[in-house]
Amino acid sequence: MKYWVRLLSLAIGAGMLTGCVERRYVVYTDPPGAIVLRNGQPLGAWSPVDDYFVYYGNYHFTIIKDGFETLQVDQEITTPWYEFFPLDFISENLVPWPILDRREFHYKLEPRRQVNTNELLKDAQNLRNRGFSLGAGSAAAPLPSVPAEPVPPQGSPLPPP
Repeated sequence: MKYWVRLLSLAIGAGMLTGCVERRYVVYTDPPGAIVLRNGQPLGAWSPVDDYFVYYGNYHFTIIKDGFETLQVDQEITTPWYEFFPLDFISENLVPWPILDRREFHYKLEPRRQVNTNELLKDAQNLRNRGFSLGAGSAAAPLPSVPAEPVPPQGSPLPPP
């Protein structure tokens, strides 16, 4: 009987020492110091930032820094071989040490482009001229006319509907 109790306590103790898979990623930016959002939730105020993840798959990162273009990235985190069925049961429950699955993502931010005001105004005028050149005989359907409602004078009560 004592043999079975010792064996059972040894098995429970070994089970308590089994590892797990710790899933983490680190987001690096060039230049550092950007705000990083994962699926719309802030991860940290200054990159590089790290966080854990539970599921493999696609994550959407938004990287924001003053003076640089905002970067939108759909990053796929692929599943490693030891996390496919049925090996995932072994790696999650029976391996006696923790497994660290750490991913690193590096993103380069582009400097914000200055808008050339003269070029912007020229493009706007070209679009306006194209709209005028369409004229009344164009294939575009005319907008329906909406009768204007009378506006009561200032300070007078509105008429009942």
